[in-house]
Amino acid sequence: MKTCPSLLRLALLLLLLGASAVQAVEYVSVKESNAVLYDAPSIKAKKLFVVNRYMPFEQVVTLDSWVKVRDRSGGLYWVEKRLLSNKRYVFALLPLVDVRAEPDYAAALVFQVRQQVALEHVESTGTGWIKVRHQDGNVGYVRSTEVWGG
Repeated sequence: MKTCPSLLRLALLLLLLGASAVQAVEYVSVKESNAVLYDAPSIKAKKLFVVNRYMPFEQVVTLDSWVKVRDRSGGLYWVEKRLLSNKRYVFALLPLVDVRAEPDYAAALVFQVRQQVALEHVESTGTGWIKVRHQDGNVGYVRSTEVWGG
């Protein structure tokens, strides 16, 4: 049986598009002053940690009033949906992260942040840099490999 080459190309394209859709990652952040992380989707479950406002997580599963999230180390936890926001934040991973005026290592240094300082995620450039905003209003670019949540 002969197979049409254009049909094969279409099938391959659909498979590739499906694979890229599966890889899309959604991030959420804690919108309250803090949030409790549980080992199951219930306030009667074991309380594992308390995290601060702006902590970014990868959203894994969403139920009615609970979200299963993954932290930067790969740990999985449950958190009440009402405590989360779709507004994205990133946390600095290195002891000191440079924020540049442009998405380029040679660009002027705008400011620096210490490890685990939250920065608002403004936009991804698609070039390995993320545009961010500090709480004081300063805006700049960080390398996506130097922050979590981007």
